[in-house]
Amino acid sequence: MQETTDDAQVVERIAALDIGKAEVVCCVRQPHPTGSTRRMQEVRTFSTMARSLTGLADWLTGLGVTRVVMEATSDYWKPPYYLLEAAGFEVWLVNARDVKHLPGRPKTDKLDAVWLCKVAERGMIRPSFVPPAAIRQLRDLTRYRVDLIGERGREKNRVEKLLEDAQIKLSVVASDIFGVSGRAMLDALVAGQRDPHTLAQLARTRMRTKLPDLQEAFVGRFTDHHAFLLARMLARIDTLNADITTVEARVEALIAPFAAAVTRLDEIPGVGVTAAHTVIAEIGPDMTRFPTAGHLASWARFAPGVKESAGRNKGNGSTGHGNRYLARVLGEAAVGASRTDTFLGARYRRLARRRGKKKAVVAVGRSILTIIWHLLSDEHATFHDLGPEHHDNHTGTRRAVRNHIRGLHALGYQVTLQPAA
Repeated sequence: MQETTDDAQVVERIAALDIGKAEVVCCVRQPHPTGSTRRMQEVRTFSTMARSLTGLADWLTGLGVTRVVMEATSDYWKPPYYLLEAAGFEVWLVNARDVKHLPGRPKTDKLDAVWLCKVAERGMIRPSFVPPAAIRQLRDLTRYRVDLIGERGREKNRVEKLLEDAQIKLSVVASDIFGVSGRAMLDALVAGQRDPHTLAQLARTRMRTKLPDLQEAFVGRFTDHHAFLLARMLARIDTLNADITTVEARVEALIAPFAAAVTRLDEIPGVGVTAAHTVIAEIGPDMTRFPTAGHLASWARFAPGVKESAGRNKGNGSTGHGNRYLARVLGEAAVGASRTDTFLGARYRRLARRRGKKKAVVAVGRSILTIIWHLLSDEHATFHDLGPEHHDNHTGTRRAVRNHIRGLHALGYQVTLQPAA
């Protein structure tokens, strides 16, 4: 027999919310006044306006409710979650996939709230990870920075397409048309300069070795129409650059209390300061929410799912979809680490030869996530690289010993290993 830690105790006073854009349906379940095993249930509907949600909090306080459960419905869950959290309730945000209705069961907002309340009072669901307010603010900024950088990249692509339409082949000669030399040439085009020789002379430093190619690249049909569009695009890029700089300054101010953690994460190959900011914003600096590194990897969907039936593994090795912002930064860190002469770099190259590059990126990303968990769990922990030869020196040696022992056993010998003096 095996002792389990399942807690079947019913939560005495609990509430569940079915949240929409305009209304919140709240179901409250509590003990019967007579002390019998029957439960009392009441359902009310509230507006999602702040004053109505305050009335909801007052009503739940009067009933002695201790836990409030709600589904993660778009962004509509945030106002009631934040308000009830500030009111002192234990608020649980749960995954909607964990609270699916039984087949054939009627579905309304009221029935959804009742079903969620019945499931939650028996402890049949788990809360999702919602970081504290300070980390949520940091997360909003780092995610907005990603969106701004993406928008700037799309605007730069529009500039390159516009130059192609005008038969200006600057991107063929210059690796970055938005560098110092390239930007000076683009501004000159907007100002009305069309002479290829004059435009090429704006090149600086190493670009001046490509003057003949630059002159040839500016032989095209750049018109006033192209100049008008290019001016708007460059202005948009400048605005985005200013916005990104402002957001990054705000991130630096909010990340200051976690500067020591950022420094430790920056020591990991492939993880820079910006990536460390994103990691802390997505998982927070407090690892007590994740008992082990495996729990963190499972939450981030960097661990393959288990699907077994009748003794057969029916899983395809897929990890599923997790936090896309965290997955992006871990993937970029894994690719960066793959180019280094470190343990992570050697691990990537070894797995890429055997399983392919995509699976190698996921595996190295999980290794990085494991390192992050250990560094954030112990403030005195520091990163120490095992070296690119670690696998060959340790795992390879143990494998050779196992193979030799297995061969001797097959020949009928009993083997006892004793280290050499």
